[in-house]
This record gives sequence, C-alpha cells and structure tokens, in this order.
Amino acid sequence: MQVFLTGADGFIGSHLTETLVSRGVSVRAFVQYNSANSWGWLDHFANQTPQNLEIVSGDIQDPHAVKSAMVGCTHVAHLAALVAIPYSYMAPTSYINTNVKGTLNVLQAALDIGIERFVHTSTSEVYGSAQYVPMDEAHPLVGQSPYSASKIAADQMVNAFNSSFGLPTLILRPFNTFGPRQSARAVIPTVITQIAFGDGNVKLGALHPTRDFTYISDTVEGFCKALACSDVIGETINLGTKSEIVIKQIVHSVAKIMGKEVNIVTDDQRKRPEKSEVDRLLSDNSKAKDLIGWSPLYTDLDGFERGLEQTIDWFVNQNKMVDYKVNNYNV
Repeated sequence: MQVFLTGADGFIGSHLTETLVSRGVSVRAFVQYNSANSWGWLDHFANQTPQNLEIVSGDIQDPHAVKSAMVGCTHVAHLAALVAIPYSYMAPTSYINTNVKGTLNVLQAALDIGIERFVHTSTSEVYGSAQYVPMDEAHPLVGQSPYSASKIAADQMVNAFNSSFGLPTLILRPFNTFGPRQSARAVIPTVITQIAFGDGNVKLGALHPTRDFTYISDTVEGFCKALACSDVIGETINLGTKSEIVIKQIVHSVAKIMGKEVNIVTDDQRKRPEKSEVDRLLSDNSKAKDLIGWSPLYTDLDGFERGLEQTIDWFVNQNKMVDYKVNNYNV
C-alpha cells in the first residue's frame, strides 16, 4: 500500500500520517505549498526522517500538481479542505474552489492513475440539525452553511465518480473530531486557551447545541480500517461515538480538569446566523462497526473527559501554545 494523503499538514491529516507511517505503511504526504516551506504539523515528525514518508508540497486546486504527486500510489486518503464554518460566511468562493473543485482534481487524478481505493473525508455538518437521532447515513443532507454545502457537493462528486466511472470510493463522515493540534477556531481549543490564559471569562456563541465529539485517535483508527478494508466500495460511513455533549458542558468539564473557576460570557460575534446554527448532532455508528469493524474507545462523558485531559495536557502542560494566537478570536 502506497497512500497519497492530502491535507497531511492539518489536524486529522497529520495524526493519520504519523499513525500510518508508524505501522509501516508508505505515505506520500501532500501538504499545501507556502514560501516558508512549512509542512504544518508534520514539521517535527518529518525531522525524524522516517524512511516510509515522502512529503510533497502543492495545492489541490492545481490538477497538474495533484496528478504528478499521486503517480505511483495505490490508495488515496483525501482530507484536504477548508473547514472553518465562520470563515465560510466571509469567503464562500474559497470553499467551492478548495472543497469542490479541489476534490474533483483529486478524483480525476485517481481515476487516471487507476487508484485501488479512494477514501474521502466528509463531515457531520452535511446533515444539518438532526431531524431524527441517532443520525444514520440515510439522514437528509442540508447545507446550513457555505462550508456544509461545499462538503455536500464534494461528497456527491465522489459518489458520481464511483457510479459513473467505477472509481473505488468510500466516504467517511467524522463527527466533531477533537484533540491535540486542533485549530484554535474550534470550540474545545477555544475553551482551553481562554481558561488557561484568560481572565476567568470564557467567551462563546450558542451554548445549547449538542455535538458528538470523537477523540482524534478514534477518528484516525476509522481511516486506517477503511483503507485496509476491501468490501466497502461505494459506501458512506459515520465515525461518531453515539453520545452527545452540550456545548456548555465543555466549559464545565475543562474547568474541572484544570481546577479553575470560570464565568461564561455570550459573545454575539461567535454566534452563527440563526438558521445556520446546527442545534444537534448525534451519530449512529452501527454501520462503521458492521462494515469496517470500528468502535470508538472514548465514549460518553467519561470518555469525552479522558480525551479532554490528553488535549489539555498537549495544549497547556506541554507548552504548545506558542503556535497559537491565544488572545485573538480565530474565525
């Protein structure tokens, strides 16, 4: 197996890259080009010079760069995307160019090269607010933000390449992955950094929504199993814990673990437009268990708080905050 992994410099992508390489899988990590020659979260890991890791810089918006970088690979794990929901209100064209057109470029290259397996990363946001729970893969798709609309379009393009051209695709749909290295624009790093370095006030948007938070190692294990499984072509599979946490509970749990007293302050700039807010996400993960043998290890409030402890340790105790602008609101 030679895996071409897009978005390898990002949160989930870097964890997946490291896990695959540590298990002896050959990975060609496709990272976004920048003039500083930074490989994102892979910078420190790549300095260990693992023999089965090759890093290539480029941009999924360039079909020529994608295809030339993919030559010689057998599997694709496509994780590259713009993911910040607030920024999608400000720059929706960027989300179409990256998430839709970029996905098309990766699909076309995979088809031309004859890739054996194409694993595409979706998101639970494509479901919109739960119309029923737990939410299985047949739940209606509702684009409540430009981000979710772009991911719906990308998912459908993946399905189209499977139906039209026989490309062996699989869609994984993670529910709210969290853990070390996550962007500060996400709610859990936002809470951790504000409690660690703030004045006792935690600024948040809506407090009532619930989310199915999945710890990073569980999500990565889902990708590893999907890449290795041969009987799931054309399927869409949720990766979630089948348990939900209210946003307000995050503050209480983080404060308890860190031994802090905090006050929650509603900040209007952090709220989504009313009709764009996704009020509830709760996964049905039975398909993942049945088809790829995946079950999360971090479940319910206890598992969530175990994941929080490891996340807090990375952000605070391991002094990783130098990579974050902790005093700014990250869109």
